[in-house]
Amino acid sequence: MSLPPGFLDELRTRVSLSQVVGRKVMWDARKSNQGKGDMWAPCPFHQEKSASFHVDDRKGYYYCFGCHAKGDAISFVRETENVDFMEAVRILAGEAGMQMPARDPQAQKKADRRSQLAEVMEQAVQFFRLNLAAGAGFAAREYLDGRGMSAATRERFEIGFAPEGWQNLYDHLRGKNVPEDLIMACGLARASSKGGKPYDVFRNRIMFPIRDARGRCIAFGGRAMDPADNAKYLNSPETELFDKGRSLYNHGPAREAAGKGQALIVAEGYMDVIALSVAGFGATVAPLGTAVTEDQLRLLWRIHPEPIIALDGDAAGLRAARRVIDLALPLLEAGNSLRFAILPEGQDPDDLIKAKGPEAMQAVLDAARPMVSLLWERETEGQVFDSPERRAALDKRLRTVVKTIRDPSIQRHYTEEIKRMRQDLFFPPRARGGWSGGKGGMGGKGGWRPRGAPEPVRASTKHSLLAMADPSAEDRLREAVILASLLLHPELVNRFVGALEMLEFADPDHARIRDVLLRTEAETTEALEAEIRRSIGGEALENLFATRHVQIAPPVRSPGNTTVAAMCIAEAMAKLKARRGAEREIAEAMEDLLGVADEGLTWRLQQAAEARNRAERSEAEDTTEYETGSNGALVSREERETFDKLLQGIKYTKGKG
Repeated sequence: MSLPPGFLDELRTRVSLSQVVGRKVMWDARKSNQGKGDMWAPCPFHQEKSASFHVDDRKGYYYCFGCHAKGDAISFVRETENVDFMEAVRILAGEAGMQMPARDPQAQKKADRRSQLAEVMEQAVQFFRLNLAAGAGFAAREYLDGRGMSAATRERFEIGFAPEGWQNLYDHLRGKNVPEDLIMACGLARASSKGGKPYDVFRNRIMFPIRDARGRCIAFGGRAMDPADNAKYLNSPETELFDKGRSLYNHGPAREAAGKGQALIVAEGYMDVIALSVAGFGATVAPLGTAVTEDQLRLLWRIHPEPIIALDGDAAGLRAARRVIDLALPLLEAGNSLRFAILPEGQDPDDLIKAKGPEAMQAVLDAARPMVSLLWERETEGQVFDSPERRAALDKRLRTVVKTIRDPSIQRHYTEEIKRMRQDLFFPPRARGGWSGGKGGMGGKGGWRPRGAPEPVRASTKHSLLAMADPSAEDRLREAVILASLLLHPELVNRFVGALEMLEFADPDHARIRDVLLRTEAETTEALEAEIRRSIGGEALENLFATRHVQIAPPVRSPGNTTVAAMCIAEAMAKLKARRGAEREIAEAMEDLLGVADEGLTWRLQQAAEARNRAERSEAEDTTEYETGSNGALVSREERETFDKLLQGIKYTKGKG
């Protein structure tokens, strides 16, 4: 439907964005200025404690500095109410007292027909429910009682029964003056191949109404009462109302429950959804007899940013999980992902809840695994990697899969996580535990470190061969300086929030400390330290301040000078960014060596090498001998020789090509 010129502008003028958003959030009184229309709140689109969601009421736009959601009143209603554009406009127009323009005749005619079909479907719902309560539904009631489904639950989910016989529903609807073409268009009856009356699609089945997000019945699912029936479960055929790949069972109630903070669970079937909902897990949906589709994934993410796929722990359940992974990887975006809850083998949610209660189901959901974990398991399970060739084959498979991720940031994080798991598989870490001696704690000498791990790299040896054997050692030292400086100068955290969120930490403990800094509202060093100890333990904190490099950093050696601390943090962040950018450029160029090398590749390697050296030019002096690069940057003689050999190899490759 097209809207007349100026209608949307008038709507946005009449509607107060802060009032629309205010129905879904709690404003932060300290940061908000209602008089200027400058409002702040925790973001309604992702889980957070701080107020990073900003509404500019005068301009009519919102923006989240955490998940980067942005838009106006219409987009906010679309996302939070899970409705399409025109429905969002209709909702806001009603609130603003504006009359929606009339539809064109063809669109109106189509809408009228869909309304007629929906009315016929409601009549079918009532017919099936009456039959479940009547004598014809005795066996069906006994079956449901045996499954533990109470009368109240049957009423809540509008469970019904399609009696035996070929034309029961058809005759009932025709007796209500429903035209035959509407019955057929609803998918409730099929034409007879023998020239007789149309016959009912559903016969001798327990019936589950399938409703869309707006609550309209669009289809049915039927469970056969006869064990010999060819199809245990049968869904309505696709119709003008029903698109199986774009629909979810229990969509509307699940969306409402998820909006109140519940985790969104994706179960396998109708009975699983009902069992979970009755047990208190109201935000539960199910695909309709098929594997999850791309459209259903997008529907799920509109309801919740991280749905939990709950699957049986048998081989079929794991295969289903792995199919979903392949489907989801290209669609991933920041803030949209999946987790997988694998149930005990041989049990579905209904079995588990009956045997051990909702607490057992909650424990399974709490243990839900990220996609990268199942992806790694799929590629490594049952295999032996006792040769370089087998390891190379694994690397090739993983690279191929990860490259299907379109979002470059997520692809990078997957690569790093897989690299970590690969390291654990091929080079298992030594047992943790043990003190390095000396006084530990913040700013102390010595401290806790992994037993058997090498001493932290000191500033005076950062350019030695030992340090260069671990390229990430310098990164970890810079990360430690950044975090230690922020801990001792909490007032700087807000200034560096954006850079902290984007920073990729080489040390997992450093990443966890960063996460605490971003989410906590503590405003003193003591409060931050207490929050870190409470959240992740004291070891990470003690390790952070144990290295000599951190202890001699100006913000740590002389705390209290905010200006010096800010400069030190900014410099360390810049060096990290420059070095990692250079490494990525070199890695990409090295990949190109598998193809045809050219002058452009040679130039890229030269530039990457010189960029890296520029980033390290201000490091502490040591005994390394230096030369001058083509752009005036200092280049260690060892690095110059390494790159000269590399470039010679490239030129040789060109000559052979």
